[in-house]
Amino acid sequence: MTASQTQAPRAEFRRTRMVRFSDCDPAGIVFYPQYFVMLNGLVEDWVGEGLGIDYHALISERRIGLPTVRLEADFRAVSRMGDQVALGLSVERLGSRSMSLVLRCFEPASGELRMQVKQVLVTTSLESHRAVEIPQDLRTAILRASPSSAAA
Repeated sequence: MTASQTQAPRAEFRRTRMVRFSDCDPAGIVFYPQYFVMLNGLVEDWVGEGLGIDYHALISERRIGLPTVRLEADFRAVSRMGDQVALGLSVERLGSRSMSLVLRCFEPASGELRMQVKQVLVTTSLESHRAVEIPQDLRTAILRASPSSAAA
């Protein structure tokens, strides 16, 4: 395995995606903020499809938010318009009011890592905008989908 490849975490939620014209800058490569847009979509897919929790209902009816409070990004290789990339999400740590995620963008066939993010999400009340306990159904779904995550 080369330095630009990483091994996939054991319980990684994945989606493949084509890099689009709208993702790229004039140099023809992904404009780095667009990775964050892609990864935000991946988090929504993970909650809805991977965990079986209605993301829209979580936000609009239950009034639970999942804001990002920390991001750490490493960019390793470029992605170009037309590239097929894989996006992966794994839970690194599950706390009482927050979770730490590792999100990756990589070339599906070779495993070449394009970029990786460590992200901390906090569950909040959208009424008070204060941190709240992770809802039990969400916690249970995360633990079921990510048995290797360290619950704190």
